[in-house]
Amino acid sequence: MTLPNALDVLKTQSLAMLVQEELERMILDGRLLPGEQMREVALAALLGVSRGPIREAFRALEGKGLVSVVKNCGVFVRTLDLEEADQIYEVRIVLEGLIGETVARRIDDAGVEELRRAVAGMREAAPAGDITRYSGLNIAFHDALARLTGNRKLHETYVRLVGELSLFRRQAYVQDERSLAASLGEHLAIFEAVAARRPDEAAELLRRHAADSRERLHRALGA
Repeated sequence: MTLPNALDVLKTQSLAMLVQEELERMILDGRLLPGEQMREVALAALLGVSRGPIREAFRALEGKGLVSVVKNCGVFVRTLDLEEADQIYEVRIVLEGLIGETVARRIDDAGVEELRRAVAGMREAAPAGDITRYSGLNIAFHDALARLTGNRKLHETYVRLVGELSLFRRQAYVQDERSLAASLGEHLAIFEAVAARRPDEAAELLRRHAADSRERLHRALGA
C-alpha cells in the first residue's frame, strides 16, 4: 500500500476548498438558483477540475446548509420555505444582539477599518443597483462583525445561519429595490455604533436590522 504524498494531499484539499468557495459564490450570486440541480460533470468542466473536488465541495456545502443531497437523484441548491426561514431568523435575532454588544466592546482600530471598507463599498453598490456586489459586501460586513467578537463558536454558528438565509436575501433585493436603500441605512448606523464602542446601541440596531430583514423577505415573497 502506497501512502499519499503530503504535498499531494495538501494540493487536493486546497483545490477542493477553492471549488467550494466558487460554488458558494455561484449560489449566493444567483448563478445557481434554489432548486436547481448541480451536475458534477458540467461543473467539473466549467471549473476545469476533476469530479473529486466537486464531490468534496458538495459535502461541505451540504454541511453549510446550502445544498441538499437527494438519494438516487443528485445534488440540488437548497430551497427553504418561509416557515423555516422564520425559525432561522428567530435564532439570528438573538445572536445579532450578542454580536453587537460583544464586538462593540472588543473591536480594535484595525477591525473598525475593515468594517469601514465594507460599508464604503456598499455605499457605491446600492445607488448603482449592483445587487451582486452589495450582497457580497453585506455578507462580508456581518461575517466580520461576528469574527471580530473573538468568539470562534459564535462566529461558526452565525456563518451557518447566514449561509442558509443568503438563499433568500438576493430574492428580497430583486423584488424590492427600496430594500437596498433601507439596508444600506441600517448598515451605516450599525457601523457608527460599533466604531464608537456603544455596545447597547450596537446590539439593539443589529437585532432591529435582523427583524427588518425578515419583514423585507416577507414582503418580497408576498410580491
